[in-house]
Amino acid sequence: MKVMKFGGTSVGKPERMQQVAKLITTGNEPTIVVLSALSGTTNSLVSIGDALAKGDKQEAKRIIETLEAHYHTFVKDLLKKEATFQKGEAIIAGHFDFLNIILKISFNEALNKDILAQGELMSTKLFSAYLEEQGIDHVLLPALDFMQIDANDEPYFDAIRVKLNRLLDQHKGTKLFITQGYICRNSKGEVDNLKRGGSDYTASLVAAAVKGSVCEIWTDIDGMHNNDPRMVKKTRPIEQLSFDEAAELAYFGAKILHPTCIWPAQQEKVPVKLLNTMQPEAPGTTITQDAGSTGAKAVAAKDGIIAIKIKSSRMLLAYGFLRKIFEVFEKYKTSIDMVTTSEVAVSVTIDTDAQLAGILKELEPFGTVEVDKDQTIVSIVGNEIAQTPDVLQKLFTSLGKVPVRMVSYGGSRHNISVLVPAAYKTETLQLLNKGIFGLE
Repeated sequence: MKVMKFGGTSVGKPERMQQVAKLITTGNEPTIVVLSALSGTTNSLVSIGDALAKGDKQEAKRIIETLEAHYHTFVKDLLKKEATFQKGEAIIAGHFDFLNIILKISFNEALNKDILAQGELMSTKLFSAYLEEQGIDHVLLPALDFMQIDANDEPYFDAIRVKLNRLLDQHKGTKLFITQGYICRNSKGEVDNLKRGGSDYTASLVAAAVKGSVCEIWTDIDGMHNNDPRMVKKTRPIEQLSFDEAAELAYFGAKILHPTCIWPAQQEKVPVKLLNTMQPEAPGTTITQDAGSTGAKAVAAKDGIIAIKIKSSRMLLAYGFLRKIFEVFEKYKTSIDMVTTSEVAVSVTIDTDAQLAGILKELEPFGTVEVDKDQTIVSIVGNEIAQTPDVLQKLFTSLGKVPVRMVSYGGSRHNISVLVPAAYKTETLQLLNKGIFGLE
Protein backbone atom coordinates (compact mmCIF):
# COMPACT_ATOMS: atom_id res chain seq x y z
CA MET A 1 0.00 0.00 0.00
CA LYS A 2 1.28 3.45 -0.86
CA VAL A 3 0.49 6.84 0.64
CA MET A 4 0.08 9.98 -1.48
CA LYS A 5 -0.15 13.40 0.14
CA PHE A 6 -1.28 16.50 -1.77
CA GLY A 7 -0.74 19.99 -0.42
CA GLY A 8 -2.97 23.05 -0.60
CA THR A 9 -1.66 24.27 -3.96
CA SER A 10 -2.19 20.78 -5.44
CA VAL A 11 -5.91 20.93 -4.64
CA GLY A 12 -6.35 24.72 -4.54
CA LYS A 13 -8.13 24.96 -7.90
CA PRO A 14 -10.83 22.68 -9.37
CA GLU A 15 -8.63 21.70 -12.32
CA ARG A 16 -5.81 20.75 -9.97
CA MET A 17 -8.11 18.63 -7.85
CA GLN A 18 -9.22 16.91 -11.05
CA GLN A 19 -5.56 16.31 -11.92
CA VAL A 20 -5.02 14.75 -8.50
CA ALA A 21 -7.86 12.33 -9.22
CA LYS A 22 -6.00 11.18 -12.33
CA LEU A 23 -2.71 10.78 -10.46
CA ILE A 24 -4.15 8.61 -7.71
CA THR A 25 -5.90 6.22 -10.11
CA THR A 26 -3.00 5.45 -12.48
CA GLY A 27 -1.80 2.28 -10.70
CA ASN A 28 -3.28 -0.85 -9.18
CA GLU A 29 -1.64 -0.63 -5.77
CA PRO A 30 -3.97 0.12 -2.81
CA THR A 31 -3.54 3.79 -1.93
CA ILE A 32 -4.26 6.13 0.96
CA VAL A 33 -4.55 9.77 -0.15
CA VAL A 34 -3.90 12.51 2.42
CA LEU A 35 -5.24 15.96 1.53
CA SER A 36 -4.48 19.41 2.90
CA ALA A 37 -7.02 22.22 2.95
CA LEU A 38 -7.47 24.25 -0.23
CA SER A 39 -4.68 26.83 -0.53
CA GLY A 40 -5.44 29.95 1.48
CA THR A 41 -8.13 28.30 3.59
CA THR A 42 -6.07 27.65 6.71
CA ASN A 43 -4.77 31.23 6.70
CA SER A 44 -8.37 32.47 6.54
CA LEU A 45 -9.40 30.16 9.37
CA VAL A 46 -6.48 31.41 11.48
CA SER A 47 -7.61 34.98 10.79
CA ILE A 48 -11.15 34.11 11.88
CA GLY A 49 -9.83 32.75 15.15
CA ASP A 50 -7.59 35.78 15.66
CA ALA A 51 -10.51 38.15 15.08
CA LEU A 52 -12.72 36.25 17.52
CA ALA A 53 -9.95 36.19 20.12
CA LYS A 54 -9.89 40.00 19.89
CA GLY A 55 -13.67 40.18 20.14
CA ASP A 56 -13.99 41.52 16.58
CA LYS A 57 -16.96 39.48 15.38
CA GLN A 58 -17.61 41.81 12.45
CA GLU A 59 -14.17 41.09 11.01
CA ALA A 60 -14.63 37.37 11.62
CA LYS A 61 -17.99 37.48 9.82
CA ARG A 62 -16.43 39.33 6.87
CA ILE A 63 -13.71 36.67 6.48
CA ILE A 64 -16.26 33.86 6.76
CA GLU A 65 -18.45 35.39 4.03
CA THR A 66 -15.46 35.89 1.69
CA LEU A 67 -14.29 32.31 2.24
CA GLU A 68 -17.78 30.90 1.71
CA ALA A 69 -18.14 32.74 -1.60
CA HIS A 70 -14.82 31.26 -2.73
CA TYR A 71 -16.03 27.74 -1.92
CA HIS A 72 -19.32 28.21 -3.77
CA THR A 73 -17.35 29.20 -6.89
CA PHE A 74 -15.00 26.25 -6.38
CA VAL A 75 -17.86 23.74 -6.17
CA LYS A 76 -19.56 25.20 -9.22
CA ASP A 77 -16.40 24.66 -11.28
CA LEU A 78 -15.59 21.25 -9.77
CA LEU A 79 -18.89 19.37 -9.82
CA LYS A 80 -20.91 19.25 -13.04
CA LYS A 81 -23.67 16.73 -12.33
CA GLU A 82 -26.69 18.07 -10.51
CA ALA A 83 -26.72 15.40 -7.78
CA THR A 84 -23.06 15.78 -6.84
CA PHE A 85 -23.24 19.57 -7.20
CA GLN A 86 -26.06 19.63 -4.66
CA LYS A 87 -24.01 17.36 -2.43
CA GLY A 88 -21.10 19.78 -2.69
CA GLU A 89 -23.35 22.71 -1.82
CA ALA A 90 -24.66 20.80 1.20
CA ILE A 91 -21.08 20.15 2.37
CA ILE A 92 -20.27 23.85 2.20
CA ALA A 93 -23.53 24.82 3.91
CA GLY A 94 -22.86 22.47 6.81
CA HIS A 95 -19.36 23.75 7.52
CA PHE A 96 -20.18 27.42 7.08
CA ASP A 97 -23.26 27.03 9.29
CA PHE A 98 -20.81 25.92 11.98
CA LEU A 99 -18.51 28.87 11.35
CA ASN A 100 -21.45 31.27 11.59
CA ILE A 101 -22.72 29.66 14.79
CA ILE A 102 -19.38 30.29 16.52
CA LEU A 103 -19.99 34.02 16.06
CA LYS A 104 -22.75 33.68 18.65
CA ILE A 105 -20.89 31.72 21.34
CA SER A 106 -17.92 32.31 23.63
CA PHE A 107 -14.57 31.82 21.96
CA ASN A 108 -11.90 29.57 23.50
CA GLU A 109 -8.84 27.63 22.37
CA ALA A 110 -10.73 24.34 21.99
CA LEU A 111 -13.20 26.08 19.68
CA ASN A 112 -10.29 27.55 17.73
CA LYS A 113 -9.00 24.01 17.04
CA ASP A 114 -12.44 23.14 15.66
CA ILE A 115 -12.27 26.19 13.39
CA LEU A 116 -8.84 25.19 12.06
CA ALA A 117 -10.08 21.67 11.25
CA GLN A 118 -12.73 22.87 8.81
CA GLY A 119 -10.34 23.26 5.86
CA GLU A 120 -9.23 19.64 5.65
CA LEU A 121 -12.74 18.38 6.36
CA MET A 122 -14.13 20.38 3.44
CA SER A 123 -11.36 19.57 0.95
CA THR A 124 -11.64 15.81 1.51
CA LYS A 125 -15.44 15.78 1.35
CA LEU A 126 -15.47 17.81 -1.86
CA PHE A 127 -12.79 15.58 -3.37
CA SER A 128 -14.82 12.54 -2.38
CA ALA A 129 -17.86 14.06 -4.13
CA TYR A 130 -15.78 14.56 -7.29
CA LEU A 131 -14.54 10.96 -7.20
CA GLU A 132 -18.15 9.84 -6.79
CA GLU A 133 -19.13 11.93 -9.81
CA GLN A 134 -16.37 10.22 -11.83
CA GLY A 135 -17.48 6.76 -10.71
CA ILE A 136 -14.21 6.11 -8.84
CA ASP A 137 -14.69 3.63 -6.00
CA HIS A 138 -13.20 4.86 -2.72
CA VAL A 139 -13.74 5.21 1.02
CA LEU A 140 -13.45 8.44 3.02
CA LEU A 141 -11.56 7.64 6.23
CA PRO A 142 -12.03 10.37 8.89
CA ALA A 143 -8.61 11.21 10.35
CA LEU A 144 -10.37 12.02 13.63
CA ASP A 145 -11.14 8.29 13.93
CA PHE A 146 -7.48 7.24 14.06
CA MET A 147 -5.04 10.17 14.22
CA GLN A 148 -4.20 10.92 17.85
CA ILE A 149 -1.70 12.93 19.90
CA ASP A 150 -0.76 12.42 23.55
CA ALA A 151 -0.69 14.84 26.49
CA ASN A 152 2.64 16.23 25.21
CA ASP A 153 1.15 16.93 21.76
CA GLU A 154 3.24 14.14 20.24
CA PRO A 155 1.70 11.51 17.92
CA TYR A 156 0.46 8.47 19.83
CA PHE A 157 1.86 6.12 17.22
CA ASP A 158 0.77 2.79 18.70
CA ALA A 159 -2.85 3.96 18.87
CA ILE A 160 -2.65 5.39 15.34
CA ARG A 161 -1.36 2.10 13.95
CA VAL A 162 -3.99 -0.04 15.68
CA LYS A 163 -6.95 2.23 14.88
CA LEU A 164 -5.97 2.83 11.25
CA ASN A 165 -5.38 -0.82 10.43
CA ARG A 166 -8.65 -1.75 12.14
CA LEU A 167 -10.49 0.74 9.89
CA LEU A 168 -8.75 -0.57 6.77
CA ASP A 169 -9.70 -4.14 7.70
CA GLN A 170 -13.35 -3.07 7.62
CA HIS A 171 -13.01 -2.24 3.92
CA LYS A 172 -11.21 -5.24 2.46
CA GLY A 173 -11.29 -5.12 -1.32
CA THR A 174 -11.26 -1.32 -1.41
CA LYS A 175 -8.17 0.07 -3.11
CA LEU A 176 -8.55 3.80 -2.59
CA PHE A 177 -8.90 5.68 0.67
CA ILE A 178 -9.10 9.45 1.26
CA THR A 179 -8.27 11.10 4.58
CA GLN A 180 -7.45 14.46 6.09
CA GLY A 181 -3.99 15.74 6.85
CA TYR A 182 -3.12 17.95 9.83
CA ILE A 183 -6.12 17.26 12.04
CA CYS A 184 -6.31 14.76 14.92
CA ARG A 185 -7.69 14.24 18.39
CA ASN A 186 -5.76 15.07 21.53
CA SER A 187 -5.49 13.10 24.79
CA LYS A 188 -8.84 14.57 25.92
CA GLY A 189 -10.58 13.39 22.75
CA GLU A 190 -10.97 16.97 21.47
CA VAL A 191 -10.33 18.04 17.89
CA ASP A 192 -6.73 19.21 17.59
CA ASN A 193 -3.93 19.33 15.02
CA LEU A 194 -0.39 18.05 14.48
CA LYS A 195 1.06 21.58 14.38
CA ARG A 196 4.63 20.91 13.19
CA GLY A 197 4.64 19.56 9.66
CA GLY A 198 0.87 19.34 9.33
CA SER A 199 -0.33 17.14 6.49
CA ASP A 200 3.18 15.92 5.63
CA TYR A 201 3.43 14.61 9.19
CA THR A 202 0.08 12.84 8.77
CA ALA A 203 1.27 11.18 5.56
CA SER A 204 4.50 9.95 7.14
CA LEU A 205 2.67 8.62 10.20
CA VAL A 206 0.11 6.85 8.01
CA ALA A 207 2.83 5.34 5.82
CA ALA A 208 4.66 4.08 8.88
CA ALA A 209 1.47 2.72 10.46
CA VAL A 210 0.60 0.60 7.41
CA LYS A 211 4.27 -0.15 6.57
CA GLY A 212 3.67 1.36 3.15
CA SER A 213 5.71 0.76 0.03
CA VAL A 214 6.27 4.50 -0.40
CA CYS A 215 5.15 7.88 0.98
CA GLU A 216 4.73 10.39 -1.83
CA ILE A 217 4.61 14.09 -0.94
CA TRP A 218 3.14 16.02 -3.89
CA THR A 219 3.69 19.79 -3.97
CA ASP A 220 4.26 22.48 -6.61
CA ILE A 221 8.06 21.95 -6.65
CA ASP A 222 9.86 19.12 -8.47
CA GLY A 223 11.67 17.76 -5.43
CA MET A 224 14.16 19.20 -2.97
CA HIS A 225 16.63 21.51 -4.70
CA ASN A 226 20.32 22.04 -3.99
CA ASN A 227 19.63 25.66 -3.00
CA ASP A 228 16.77 28.10 -2.41
CA PRO A 229 15.21 28.86 -5.85
CA ARG A 230 13.72 32.07 -4.46
CA MET A 231 17.18 33.57 -3.93
CA VAL A 232 19.43 31.70 -6.33
CA LYS A 233 18.81 31.72 -10.10
CA LYS A 234 20.19 28.30 -11.03
CA THR A 235 19.28 25.36 -8.82
CA ARG A 236 18.74 21.69 -9.53
CA PRO A 237 16.62 19.00 -7.87
CA ILE A 238 18.44 16.38 -5.81
CA GLU A 239 17.80 12.88 -7.08
CA GLN A 240 18.45 10.95 -3.86
CA LEU A 241 18.97 11.72 -0.18
CA SER A 242 19.29 9.64 2.94
CA PHE A 243 16.80 10.19 5.75
CA ASP A 244 19.57 11.82 7.79
CA GLU A 245 20.51 14.22 5.00
CA ALA A 246 16.88 15.15 4.40
CA ALA A 247 16.33 15.73 8.12
CA GLU A 248 19.35 18.05 8.28
CA LEU A 249 18.14 20.03 5.26
CA ALA A 250 14.60 20.26 6.61
CA TYR A 251 15.79 21.37 10.05
CA PHE A 252 18.10 24.00 8.62
CA GLY A 253 15.57 25.67 6.40
CA ALA A 254 14.54 23.62 3.34
CA LYS A 255 10.86 24.64 3.18
CA ILE A 256 9.57 21.69 1.15
CA LEU A 257 9.56 19.35 4.15
CA HIS A 258 9.31 19.78 7.92
CA PRO A 259 12.00 17.89 9.90
CA THR A 260 9.44 16.02 12.03
CA CYS A 261 7.98 14.45 8.89
CA ILE A 262 11.08 12.36 8.24
CA TRP A 263 11.07 10.43 11.51
CA PRO A 264 8.00 8.12 11.22
CA ALA A 265 8.85 6.93 7.70
CA GLN A 266 12.48 6.49 8.68
CA GLN A 267 11.56 4.27 11.63
CA GLU A 268 9.72 1.84 9.35
CA LYS A 269 12.14 2.33 6.42
CA VAL A 270 9.39 3.61 4.12
CA PRO A 271 10.89 5.54 1.17
CA VAL A 272 9.68 9.13 0.83
CA LYS A 273 9.34 10.78 -2.59
CA LEU A 274 8.98 14.52 -3.13
CA LEU A 275 7.07 15.06 -6.39
CA ASN A 276 5.51 17.88 -8.40
CA THR A 277 1.76 17.79 -9.08
CA MET A 278 2.21 20.24 -11.97
CA GLN A 279 5.05 18.15 -13.45
CA PRO A 280 4.18 14.55 -12.54
CA GLU A 281 6.70 13.19 -15.05
CA ALA A 282 9.63 14.83 -13.18
CA PRO A 283 11.63 12.31 -11.09
CA GLY A 284 11.62 14.50 -7.99
CA THR A 285 13.63 13.51 -4.92
CA THR A 286 13.73 10.07 -3.31
CA ILE A 287 14.59 9.80 0.40
CA THR A 288 15.71 6.37 1.63
CA GLN A 289 18.10 4.74 4.08
CA ASP A 290 20.78 4.91 1.37
CA ALA A 291 22.32 8.29 0.53
CA GLY A 292 23.21 7.17 -2.98
CA SER A 293 26.40 9.23 -3.15
CA THR A 294 28.84 11.22 -1.02
CA GLY A 295 29.79 14.89 -0.98
CA ALA A 296 27.91 18.17 -0.82
CA LYS A 297 24.34 17.94 -2.10
CA ALA A 298 22.49 21.03 -0.95
CA VAL A 299 22.58 24.30 0.95
CA ALA A 300 19.83 25.48 3.30
CA ALA A 301 19.40 28.56 5.48
CA LYS A 302 17.64 28.99 8.80
CA ASP A 303 16.61 32.55 9.71
CA GLY A 304 15.78 34.27 12.97
CA ILE A 305 18.89 33.03 14.77
CA ILE A 306 20.27 34.62 17.96
CA ALA A 307 23.92 34.09 18.92
CA ILE A 308 24.85 34.20 22.61
CA LYS A 309 28.48 34.33 23.72
CA ILE A 310 29.50 33.72 27.35
CA LYS A 311 33.08 34.79 28.04
CA SER A 312 34.88 34.09 31.30
CA SER A 313 38.51 33.37 32.18
CA ARG A 314 37.16 31.35 35.09
CA MET A 315 35.94 28.65 32.74
CA LEU A 316 39.50 27.58 31.86
CA LEU A 317 39.60 23.90 32.79
CA ALA A 318 36.53 24.46 35.03
CA TYR A 319 34.80 21.12 35.61
CA GLY A 320 31.05 21.23 34.91
CA PHE A 321 31.02 24.72 33.37
CA LEU A 322 29.38 23.67 30.11
CA ARG A 323 26.84 21.54 31.94
CA LYS A 324 25.76 24.58 33.96
CA ILE A 325 25.45 26.66 30.79
CA PHE A 326 23.30 24.05 29.05
CA GLU A 327 21.13 23.60 32.13
CA VAL A 328 20.02 27.23 31.78
CA PHE A 329 18.70 26.56 28.27
CA GLU A 330 17.11 23.31 29.43
CA LYS A 331 15.34 25.14 32.25
CA TYR A 332 13.79 27.54 29.72
CA LYS A 333 13.03 24.73 27.24
CA THR A 334 15.04 26.47 24.53
CA SER A 335 16.88 24.34 21.96
CA ILE A 336 20.44 25.10 20.90
CA ASP A 337 21.37 24.82 17.21
CA MET A 338 25.13 25.47 17.14
CA VAL A 339 27.88 25.39 19.78
CA THR A 340 31.49 26.52 19.62
CA THR A 341 33.95 26.67 22.52
CA SER A 342 37.39 28.06 23.30
CA GLU A 343 39.45 28.21 26.49
CA VAL A 344 37.70 31.34 27.67
CA ALA A 345 34.34 31.44 25.85
CA VAL A 346 31.41 29.41 24.65
CA SER A 347 29.03 30.56 21.92
CA VAL A 348 25.62 29.05 21.21
CA THR A 349 22.73 29.85 18.89
CA ILE A 350 18.98 29.68 19.51
CA ASP A 351 16.08 30.29 17.11
CA THR A 352 13.60 32.04 19.41
CA ASP A 353 13.69 35.02 21.76
CA ALA A 354 10.64 33.83 23.74
CA GLN A 355 12.74 33.11 26.86
CA LEU A 356 15.75 35.27 26.05
CA ALA A 357 15.41 37.70 28.97
CA GLY A 358 15.31 34.91 31.54
CA ILE A 359 18.19 33.03 29.88
CA LEU A 360 20.43 36.10 29.81
CA LYS A 361 19.73 36.92 33.44
CA GLU A 362 20.76 33.43 34.54
CA LEU A 363 23.88 33.44 32.35
CA GLU A 364 25.24 36.72 33.78
CA PRO A 365 26.89 35.12 36.85
CA PHE A 366 29.04 32.96 34.55
CA GLY A 367 30.78 35.88 32.82
CA THR A 368 30.34 38.55 30.17
CA VAL A 369 27.36 37.81 27.93
CA GLU A 370 27.11 39.16 24.38
CA VAL A 371 24.04 38.81 22.14
CA ASP A 372 23.87 39.09 18.34
CA LYS A 373 20.38 39.02 16.85
CA ASP A 374 19.32 38.81 13.19
CA GLN A 375 21.69 35.99 12.31
CA THR A 376 21.26 33.15 9.78
CA ILE A 377 22.60 29.61 9.87
CA VAL A 378 23.67 28.43 6.43
CA SER A 379 24.23 24.68 6.23
CA ILE A 380 25.97 22.65 3.55
CA VAL A 381 24.55 19.13 3.67
CA GLY A 382 25.70 15.88 2.09
CA ASN A 383 26.66 12.33 2.92
CA GLU A 384 30.09 12.05 4.58
CA ILE A 385 30.60 15.73 3.82
CA ALA A 386 33.02 16.20 6.71
CA GLN A 387 35.34 13.66 5.05
CA THR A 388 34.96 15.08 1.53
CA PRO A 389 38.32 16.36 0.22
CA ASP A 390 38.65 20.14 -0.20
CA VAL A 391 35.12 20.87 1.02
CA LEU A 392 36.32 23.32 3.69
CA GLN A 393 38.67 25.00 1.23
CA LYS A 394 35.84 25.43 -1.28
CA LEU A 395 33.53 26.65 1.47
CA PHE A 396 35.75 29.44 2.78
CA THR A 397 37.13 30.36 -0.64
CA SER A 398 33.53 30.77 -1.82
CA LEU A 399 32.49 33.01 1.07
CA GLY A 400 35.18 35.62 0.38
CA LYS A 401 34.44 38.68 2.52
CA VAL A 402 31.22 37.39 4.11
CA PRO A 403 31.66 37.87 7.90
CA VAL A 404 31.34 34.39 9.42
CA ARG A 405 30.34 34.52 13.08
CA MET A 406 30.54 30.78 13.93
CA VAL A 407 31.41 27.48 12.26
CA SER A 408 30.09 24.02 13.16
CA TYR A 409 32.16 21.20 11.66
CA GLY A 410 32.48 17.56 12.69
CA GLY A 411 29.40 17.33 14.88
CA SER A 412 27.54 15.61 12.06
CA ARG A 413 28.78 13.48 9.18
CA HIS A 414 26.22 15.20 6.97
CA ASN A 415 26.46 18.89 7.82
CA ILE A 416 28.84 21.84 7.92
CA SER A 417 27.18 25.03 9.17
CA VAL A 418 28.22 28.67 9.31
CA LEU A 419 26.56 31.55 11.10
CA VAL A 420 26.39 34.84 9.18
CA PRO A 421 24.48 38.10 9.65
CA ALA A 422 21.02 37.83 8.10
CA ALA A 423 21.87 40.69 5.73
CA TYR A 424 24.44 38.39 4.06
CA LYS A 425 22.10 35.42 3.62
CA THR A 426 21.31 35.83 -0.08
CA GLU A 427 24.92 36.62 -0.96
CA THR A 428 26.11 33.57 0.99
CA LEU A 429 23.66 31.24 -0.77
CA GLN A 430 24.66 32.60 -4.18
CA LEU A 431 28.39 32.35 -3.49
CA LEU A 432 28.08 28.77 -2.24
CA ASN A 433 25.97 27.83 -5.26
CA LYS A 434 28.87 28.88 -7.47
CA GLY A 435 31.75 27.70 -5.31
CA ILE A 436 30.35 24.34 -4.16
CA PHE A 437 28.08 23.34 -7.06
CA GLY A 438 29.51 25.32 -9.97
CA LEU A 439 26.14 26.97 -10.69
CA GLU A 440 25.75 30.71 -11.30
